[in-house]
Amino acid sequence: MIVSRLALALTALVPPASAAVDFTSEVRPILEKHCYACHGPKAAMHGLRLDQRAAAFRGGESGVPAVQPGQSAQSLLYRYVAGLAGSVKMPPAGPGLIDAEKKLLAAWIDEGAAWPADGSEVADEKFIRGRTHWAFQPRVAVPVPRAKNQAWVRNPIDAFVLAKLEAKGWKPSPSARPEQLLRRAYLDLTGLPPTLAEQSSPASLDAVVDDLLGRPAYAERWARHWLDVVRYGESNGYERDGHKPQVWKFRDYVISSFDRDKPFNRFIVEQLAGDELDDVTPESLIATGYHRLGPWDDEPADPATDRFDQLDDMLATTSQAFLGLTLACARCHNHKFEPLTAADYYSMIAIFRGLERPRNGRTELDRPVGTRAELERERARDAAIAPLAASIAKLKEPFKTKEKNWEESIPPGVRRETGELDARIDALRKDSPDLPRGYFMEEPKADPGPAHLLIRGKPGALGPEVAAAVPAILVKRPAPFLPPGASTSRRRLSLARWIASDDNTLTARVIVNRVWMWHFGEGLVRTPSDFGLMGQRPTHPELLDWLANWFVENGWSMKKLHRLILGSNAWRMSKRSVPAYAAGDPENLLLWRMPYKRLEAEAIRDSVLAVSGRLNPRMYGPSVFPAVQPQALEGSSDPDKIWKASPEEDASRRSIYVFVKRSLILPMLEMLDLCDTARSSAQRMTTSVPTQALTLFNGDFVNQQARYLAARLRAEAGPDRQAQLTLAYRLALARPPAADELRQMLTFLETEEAAARESDSGNAALRALEQAARVIFNMNEFVYVD
Repeated sequence: MIVSRLALALTALVPPASAAVDFTSEVRPILEKHCYACHGPKAAMHGLRLDQRAAAFRGGESGVPAVQPGQSAQSLLYRYVAGLAGSVKMPPAGPGLIDAEKKLLAAWIDEGAAWPADGSEVADEKFIRGRTHWAFQPRVAVPVPRAKNQAWVRNPIDAFVLAKLEAKGWKPSPSARPEQLLRRAYLDLTGLPPTLAEQSSPASLDAVVDDLLGRPAYAERWARHWLDVVRYGESNGYERDGHKPQVWKFRDYVISSFDRDKPFNRFIVEQLAGDELDDVTPESLIATGYHRLGPWDDEPADPATDRFDQLDDMLATTSQAFLGLTLACARCHNHKFEPLTAADYYSMIAIFRGLERPRNGRTELDRPVGTRAELERERARDAAIAPLAASIAKLKEPFKTKEKNWEESIPPGVRRETGELDARIDALRKDSPDLPRGYFMEEPKADPGPAHLLIRGKPGALGPEVAAAVPAILVKRPAPFLPPGASTSRRRLSLARWIASDDNTLTARVIVNRVWMWHFGEGLVRTPSDFGLMGQRPTHPELLDWLANWFVENGWSMKKLHRLILGSNAWRMSKRSVPAYAAGDPENLLLWRMPYKRLEAEAIRDSVLAVSGRLNPRMYGPSVFPAVQPQALEGSSDPDKIWKASPEEDASRRSIYVFVKRSLILPMLEMLDLCDTARSSAQRMTTSVPTQALTLFNGDFVNQQARYLAARLRAEAGPDRQAQLTLAYRLALARPPAADELRQMLTFLETEEAAARESDSGNAALRALEQAARVIFNMNEFVYVD
């Protein structure tokens, strides 16, 4: 009779040391007896199966491996059955494992958890799909298709679009009218309508595009797009919603980067790791303010959870903005729909965990900005000042009272001594003046300490230690990480270089798709921040890859990409609909016409200011506070201080310079669908609600600008009504009024003037012209590109 080792273990409580524990005969029977009812072939509670090696080693929803070879003390399977995980004990009902069974499991795991393959292993379906998913595949050279109608092909973009249309026997819409294309180009690139002089320019559209790309107004317009993606806000949100000191310098950094056409790969590296570069500059330090833009609770109920919320904000924004991935969904467990694990999540968290928020209690602090040499000089100066300041405080301490003028009681000898110390401090500050300040995180040490996977995302439930890494599904071999530097871990620099590398499968695809979306209203991938399995497939996959390859080959230049897109006939198509095409492709997926696109809130407000003649073109600097209705402030605990209105001239700057207070967005911008500033925004919503019409027709801002426009029309067109209306249409819509429009508006002026006389409002003709200006600001054509 053969005596099983389990029987012996029942007596000895330990397996013999002479031979390894056998999985098939000794471990599997334990799992079948105690575990398979909930974690076997017929059930997988909490996403965990213990009848499959890969599943057990990967773990369930928590993302923590149930079995960690060689580490029974870290393996959840053993911890749970042994009662070593607090209130969690398995199995939850019925008799538990006896001591001998527990010791067998521990020994098996510590010996390496040998688990022979027997043909029953089934890999997770989403990981199988992930290996062949289009977005995770390397970009390959894509040949430009040969379309039949070569006359329509201005550049390769047209060839890709036309080939799909011709395959269905369809034709693209004809080109928009020249005046429409001119206004489209101006609004697309600068967010402002063309002036009268610009409308009269004989330059070709290609020349116009080149001119617009060289203007600062282009940078202001396109910087706002990027600020949506990186969740830009100038206050912390939550109850107190404190202001972020100097954060506007990050906004100015983005504007300047677009203005100078900074290569996008450099733009990535500066934001993620500008402080870790060998050539640190004030600009690269300001760029790392990116990490600190999100909301911040200055009095959290649970500081440990809040700390991980901040890290989660950085990871979520980074994975969506640059990679188009929803990695943040793997915080508490493996991603339910994507081939992304909790281990992937916490390996990325390890990259950011060295960052700390400079603060003094609830008060946020800014930091000095300079080169490495300048920063070191200021640190040395402050180190020299510190003991001098301490000596002054010690000398004055015996004479301190609560009396207002207590310093007058200090004896002359002490005054002389403290004066000498003050003079030495002044000399040090004169020799090394204070550097400018900026708003960004700091990484104060090269070793941020060990990082752990958190079980179910709870800071107090430490799982296994993880190393800094990028998601495994995205690389064939682990991405290289630099060794720590003198003052930082250089993990973010390693991540940034991987994201910005030419051969990254996602980065170039994601940004060219965003640019396409900002021009056309919809991306080639219509889920611009989700390129994973749950995202939509590209409508034109070959075009997307061709654009991504072209972008990389052309130095990651945004301006070159704009020229390419605006130089295509695809962008120059009209919005004319064809009923048969609309029935077969109602979403315009094949791009058979130019999509309708409403201007964003900022472009609408800026266009109103430009047409009225009141736009202040001054760039950069601290944000402004346009006047708001008192009713908008009544809900605040401090309505007199929450929003101090700027002088009207300052408040008439472009909307990108309006202060973004998370608890009080400028009502006009909020009403017209400003993005959610608390998180990365992939795409602006376009809603149509009655309050938008009320805001544009009855709001104080539009009514004031209508008065300014009326005064401008009288000053520039004289008293002739027809001339006034013609000028108004050209300023606002870049075209003269049609004959029937002119007749209707002349009749409207007569009616309004008569009503003004009856109400004795004074200067009836001007009052009527003001009402006509309001009408023009409220035309659909004014707020839609064309």
